[in-house]
Amino acid sequence: MTVPCSHLEGLDPAPVPRTPEGCEECLSSGARWVHLRLCLGCGHVGCCDSSPGHHATAHFESTSHPVMRSYEPGEDWWWCYVDQAAFEVPGAPSSPSHR
Repeated sequence: MTVPCSHLEGLDPAPVPRTPEGCEECLSSGARWVHLRLCLGCGHVGCCDSSPGHHATAHFESTSHPVMRSYEPGEDWWWCYVDQAAFEVPGAPSSPSHR
């Protein structure tokens, strides 16, 4: 699953999550999520596309921040919305734990 994209320059592989306890929008509205994603452009925490809100994708659509990573314990994969590619970055810090 190692397929780097062309949108990694200038990104923080371990940004400080803006809402470390969960999806920013779901927490505001009282909604639930399935899995969490962390934007490497700004630290936004959003829910995955299996969640009712699709907030990680909505964040990309509103900001054009191209790369996010899983914000689930034990998962180190990244996703580039522009290239529609999942990949891992050897040597990158592990995803911070939110639970």
